[in-house]
Amino acid sequence: MTTAASQPAPDPIPARAGIGLRAPHYRDLLERRPAVGWLEVHPENYFGDGGPPLHYLEALRGHYPLSFHGVGMSLGSTDPLDTAHLERLRSLIGRFQPGLVSEHLSWGSVGGVHHNDLLPLPYTEEALDHFCRRVEQAQVALGRTLLVENPSSYLRFRHSTIPEWEFLAEVARRTGCGLLLDVNNVYVSARNHGFDAGTYLRALPVERVGEIHLAGHTVKRHPEGEILIDDHGGRVSDPVWSLYAAALERFGRCPTLIEWDTRIPPLETLLDEAGRAQAMAERHHALVA
Repeated sequence: MTTAASQPAPDPIPARAGIGLRAPHYRDLLERRPAVGWLEVHPENYFGDGGPPLHYLEALRGHYPLSFHGVGMSLGSTDPLDTAHLERLRSLIGRFQPGLVSEHLSWGSVGGVHHNDLLPLPYTEEALDHFCRRVEQAQVALGRTLLVENPSSYLRFRHSTIPEWEFLAEVARRTGCGLLLDVNNVYVSARNHGFDAGTYLRALPVERVGEIHLAGHTVKRHPEGEILIDDHGGRVSDPVWSLYAAALERFGRCPTLIEWDTRIPPLETLLDEAGRAQAMAERHHALVA
């Protein structure tokens, strides 16, 4: 198990609903300071030496706990880990002390070329060994324990031999990492591939799930059938809310994020979705208390 190097203690992320910080909402958030639990950012957007993004992040950090959700580490790639990327990320972590740091069960680079996507892995013993080594290396380099997020997917490798949920649970067991459960991704992949979303939730170790994501998706209809696309461009669907209720039953209250990356709406819409997630979590807590 990897032990994170000692650092000044970050502000913890409360078990409340948060929203992703997006540039169109910088000023509105700073001026209104709505009662949202926390903010999540893609740290790669703040790797610059200055400018408005860092200015607003610094200002908002005084009012909200932060979570860093990386998209550029390419943990599943066969390329060497990008030490310059890790150093910039470590520096940003040291500056802002996010309560959580997460990445994806995916890869995005080959031969030094980075693709603008989070691409799926084959789920084999070889890939499992490789991904676990990479998580361990990243945790040591960053001095932090990572959360690893389950992907959404549209195709599967024929030679995959391990169900995704077992692969992810084994990564957590071997490396000591946490898990970021994206409920929308589970639903999208379950519909696309025909597996039971409840089986996925039941396979994940309760003690490792440190954050939950909720987002919208798009249904594409073709002559061959439907495919769900995880585009983060709309409200959370009713089936995903139902699956979130099942996740609350299994994992209890967790920091829960409303993700919205395309067709970004007014801030009020994100706050409304976060309010619904918060109300569901509070109702569940009241029932089990």
